[in-house]
Amino acid sequence: MTSTVPPAVPHTGARPPITMFGPDFPYAYDDFLAHPAGLGQIPATEHGAEVAVVGGGLSGIVTAYELMKMGLKPVVYEADQIGGRLRTVGFDGCDPALTAELGAMRFPPSSTALQHYIDLVGLETRPFPNPLAESTPSTVVDLKGESHYARTLADLPDVYRQVADAWNACLEEGADFSDMNRAMRERDIPRIREIWARLVERLDHQTFYGFLCASDAFRSFRHREIFGQVGFGTGGWDTDFPNSILEILRVVYTEADDHHRGIVGGSQQLPQRLWERAPGKIVHWTQGTSLATLHGGAPRPAVTRLHRTAGNRVTVTDASGDIRTYRAVVFTAQSWMLLSKIACDDALFPIDHWTAIERTHYMESSKLFVPVDRPFWLDKDEVTGRDTMSMTLTDRMTRGTYLLDDGPDRPAVICLSYTWCDDSLKWLPLSAHERMEVMLASLGEIYPNIDIRGHIIGNPVTVSWENEPYFMGAFKANLPGHYRYQRRLFTHFMQDRLPEDKRGIFLAGDDVSWTAGWAEGAVQTALNAVWGVMHQFGGSTDAGNPGPGDVYESIAPVELPED
Repeated sequence: MTSTVPPAVPHTGARPPITMFGPDFPYAYDDFLAHPAGLGQIPATEHGAEVAVVGGGLSGIVTAYELMKMGLKPVVYEADQIGGRLRTVGFDGCDPALTAELGAMRFPPSSTALQHYIDLVGLETRPFPNPLAESTPSTVVDLKGESHYARTLADLPDVYRQVADAWNACLEEGADFSDMNRAMRERDIPRIREIWARLVERLDHQTFYGFLCASDAFRSFRHREIFGQVGFGTGGWDTDFPNSILEILRVVYTEADDHHRGIVGGSQQLPQRLWERAPGKIVHWTQGTSLATLHGGAPRPAVTRLHRTAGNRVTVTDASGDIRTYRAVVFTAQSWMLLSKIACDDALFPIDHWTAIERTHYMESSKLFVPVDRPFWLDKDEVTGRDTMSMTLTDRMTRGTYLLDDGPDRPAVICLSYTWCDDSLKWLPLSAHERMEVMLASLGEIYPNIDIRGHIIGNPVTVSWENEPYFMGAFKANLPGHYRYQRRLFTHFMQDRLPEDKRGIFLAGDDVSWTAGWAEGAVQTALNAVWGVMHQFGGSTDAGNPGPGDVYESIAPVELPED
């Protein structure tokens, strides 16, 4: 895929691929998963012991799946449906093959631990039609009432190339981009840690926008404005401008916002297939055992209370009134659930961890999809020879419009609008049909001769993640000064450093990870929690395949002073 603004270092076949290896915790989760020795083992005396897993999203299902393989008995609690923010829905009355991805819909190749599970369950991926991607027939950039049609960055006016150059220069001068990119490709842990320690100390207080303004390359407000509205990779990033620049650097170093692929048939299939899958290699349980069979086909209902009981146990109450006590609980739902939807004892976590949970900052996000009779956007304009309609980036209400099809003669789907933060909040009071009407009016200004409405064959589907009762936001995004909080949450799986009466509950999920918003973070923190639970039950990893906790001391995230 080609970014709207290309990466600072062009791709060449000679270099190793980039992966989400660091920068905060440079551990090779993909190698850990691929090793024939497996993730570890527990003493036979512990086989069959129950472990609660709160949340049936990707992180929870990966956690449960791997604990089951070790011989433990995961008990999954899920308030809604298996999948979490991997949520694929259909359109009433339409071909079941027509689906909309209300949550995660595009994944970078650098997500190599995620790819392990995609391959494991036999799912296929295909290029996602991001702005100016090779797989995208065309892109329209519409700013301040002026539209530009393009297939590549070179087709846009020169000011866009100036913005691309400014971003590359800003990254190089302010964030050692080339050095870090090279170190991460080569998995040079000392070099990664050296560069990142310096940057964390210098930039933890800095916003994304402040980082741009500090660069001579972005001294032009016009360039900053265009960059915010058009951006790189997936489009405009001005909604991220108040966030910590460290969050953005994690994305660009790992190319997480580039080369995206979608899962054929929908992303929710991944956790659903893991739920149903019987592992080929399993301890204690009979061959053919799956998470589904262990649960009688359905997970336990929503958790309503978590509290500590004698013997450093954690007691879980669910919506049915059932009360069970566990030696270990893995909490994978979004952390704000612990502040509101679930009654919790203060004793669950140390006070500094509660502070980190309370200070977690979430991004809002909204989408709306409509089914259409065919991919009419591939029709050619008789006068210009251009596509009738294109993937669209605009400063109008819709912001990002994506065109999704499986071929010229089949029904297709349009994501009329994909927005973030304040742009998402603008949609919140409106129903799905009201949203659609505003979106069609907005796109009608860009494509005055196209009857989009005439191609719609079913009702719209929409989501505002900030309004979803079990999510309250799309994903975590640290604000300046939040690095210390994030470190506390990520490192929580290292329970030996906690007081004994604060052990036994493990945090996981993408909002605990350094790469929130990316499914890779959900997988990585799940594997951290699996190691933590294994360790608590007296288990260990194979000497040839040390886990994240085994090597923690040598690669621990930078620790900033508290005073």
